[in-house]
Amino acid sequence: MKLDRRFPAILMARRNLDRNRLRSALAALGIVIGVLAIATLGIFGNVLQLSATNELGAIGNQVVVGPNQDAGVTSLSAREVETVEQLTAGRGTAVPLISDGAVVSNGRGQSFATLYGISTPTALFSASEGTIPDRHRQGALVGAELADRLDLRVGSIVDIEGNEYRVVAVLAPTEDISPVSPDNGVVLPPEEFVSDEYNQVVVRADSGEAASHIAASVRERLNAREERVTVFEFSTILDQIGEFFALLNAFLLGLAGISLVVAGVSIFNVMLMSTSERRGEIGVLRAVGVQRRDVLRMLVVEAALLGTVGGAIGATLSALVTAGLYYFTPVTLAVALDPSNGLYLVGAFVFGVVVSLVSGLYPAWRAANEPPVEALRG
Repeated sequence: MKLDRRFPAILMARRNLDRNRLRSALAALGIVIGVLAIATLGIFGNVLQLSATNELGAIGNQVVVGPNQDAGVTSLSAREVETVEQLTAGRGTAVPLISDGAVVSNGRGQSFATLYGISTPTALFSASEGTIPDRHRQGALVGAELADRLDLRVGSIVDIEGNEYRVVAVLAPTEDISPVSPDNGVVLPPEEFVSDEYNQVVVRADSGEAASHIAASVRERLNAREERVTVFEFSTILDQIGEFFALLNAFLLGLAGISLVVAGVSIFNVMLMSTSERRGEIGVLRAVGVQRRDVLRMLVVEAALLGTVGGAIGATLSALVTAGLYYFTPVTLAVALDPSNGLYLVGAFVFGVVVSLVSGLYPAWRAANEPPVEALRG
């Protein structure tokens, strides 16, 4: 091979490793296991974080403004609701709502449900049956669980506190974290409620940055003199989830790193044994004029070859395991092929080569610096 002719140290290192293939294979196997563990566990943690972020990413655009009950405020005034709507304009949608609870019945059964008074329900909900009106002026929107429990369909009549409402739509089940959970609720026009004061305003911004800007503006305007409202940004949940997965990833990588350190000790032992057995050979090389640095280079290359071969096999196996994640679990192709997963493969491979080099340095240095006469004496 041209590479071997240009770099004779590689040729000699390959021949030396071939002379004891079993020992070389066992040393490389340690690197294979270490790199496989680091890359695979790192990718597992990364895939979990990416999947959770994708599933919950939409909630980062939501902000909930409510009365500060700790300060004795029980509802939002019309002026406060109007201020939130003005600050949201152009950056998202603000949905003021009234909430309460009541017994809902339809003649065949009854159930306690949460009542929501919302005039623009299309901003928050979608329908699995029927059509949600853009402006909610009459009729009831029924949550999926409540509809199943009371066997409600579009056109059914429900009785709420003595008033009858026709069901105009059954809401789709909620699958994401949301400030409003209508599965066991009924959405009515706000005019149907005795109180005309809103309990909260749900803001759905166009982006996470817009949500943060709206939240800061609301705090500045409505809490300037007195802290009358609470502002909750759902992006804080994503931040906490991100911190948890970062900690989990560090823990998994730490465990995997231990296996690679063990592999490094194995290579150190193999190189030490190899140089001890080859003292005479190394002494002859030094006696015929081979320079100390050439002996050092040859032995270091042996360690590097072990790390390179073991790291490449380990990274390849880890890539196959990642492909298995896509085929045998609900992980999406976009998550499995995310570039950040490749960083774990490359990082684990490089780490494996570095550990091999570091493990081979001392045996190589000791062999290269032993006087030829003492080496030939054995």
